[in-house]
Amino acid sequence: MNALTATNRNFRYAARILGLDSKLERSLLIPFREIKVECSIPKDDGSLATFVGFRIQHDNARGPMKGGIRYHPEVDPDEVNALAQLMTWKTAVAAIPYGGAKGGIGCNPRELSMSELERLTRVFTQKIHDLIGIHRDVPAPDMGTNSQTMAWILDEYSKFHGHSPAVVTGKPIDLGGSLGREAATGLGVFFATEALLAEHGKSISNMKFAIQGFGNVGSWAAKFFHEHGGKVVAVSDITGGVLNKENAADVKAKFIIEAANHPTDPEADEILSKKGVVILPDIYANSGGVTVSYFEWVQNIQGFMWEEEKVNHELKRYMMSAFKDIKTMCQTHNCNLRMGAFTLGVNRVAQATLLRGWE
Repeated sequence: MNALTATNRNFRYAARILGLDSKLERSLLIPFREIKVECSIPKDDGSLATFVGFRIQHDNARGPMKGGIRYHPEVDPDEVNALAQLMTWKTAVAAIPYGGAKGGIGCNPRELSMSELERLTRVFTQKIHDLIGIHRDVPAPDMGTNSQTMAWILDEYSKFHGHSPAVVTGKPIDLGGSLGREAATGLGVFFATEALLAEHGKSISNMKFAIQGFGNVGSWAAKFFHEHGGKVVAVSDITGGVLNKENAADVKAKFIIEAANHPTDPEADEILSKKGVVILPDIYANSGGVTVSYFEWVQNIQGFMWEEEKVNHELKRYMMSAFKDIKTMCQTHNCNLRMGAFTLGVNRVAQATLLRGWE
């Protein structure tokens, strides 16, 4: 099942639990705006290369739209649509004042030189600069992009709109990036796990952890688990796979923390739930990254930067508070954590939409 089908299924299920009006339900599902632009650049050898860039802006009822920009050869519109929608629910679950967006360029960054990547990023920014902005849509790094990409977007955007550090997050520290951003998603995963285990009368210190995916998120999470007495017994990296209905029955873990986006197929979800496995869903578990992105945006708007200790303290407060809100929804609607999180997020967006007057 692809990411869009799965996300739509979770959304529809949450809408049913909440008893949403069918017109409102349809309106919440359809993206606010889809942008597609042509980006042509001269290559280093003098030839001309053309790429397609896009941005899906899903919902802005609760605030500016927020989401990553990825550079990847197979940018699938369905997947980007799903990820933009997921950001809408994720920011609502975290109680930060954003909606969801996602975008990128269909290219293989490994095959482009540094100067070609810079030219491509600047052309893309020129094409979308009047559709993004501090109070409109705030991009961030994603697959195949990094803080340098954000620095180029900031510079190009600022040529049109004046110095605007808050237009992107995930920037280099020297250009207004936030301390603690690098470790934020992994640290958020750690806080989320801590909250879940406490609920079951357990703590990090006597648990065993198997970590699938050892990139930025997995490696930081492993470090925090280890420092707090957890035993990291297995890790796998980029060559590792996903759980699906074929292998879901073999999973021995009692708790699954979804540190990636959409790692568990809905069919696998059902198999694991029947086995009594507790799954902490992606739209909560990995929201540490976007939460600290929000802190970066706030610091840029204030023109006042925080100590790393304050960033981490605020992150913990947000993660713990969101977990409490999810548990309340689980009790109210007698549902699992995934539906607790989805109903929480969807309900917050629906309420904001109704309050603003949408018909």
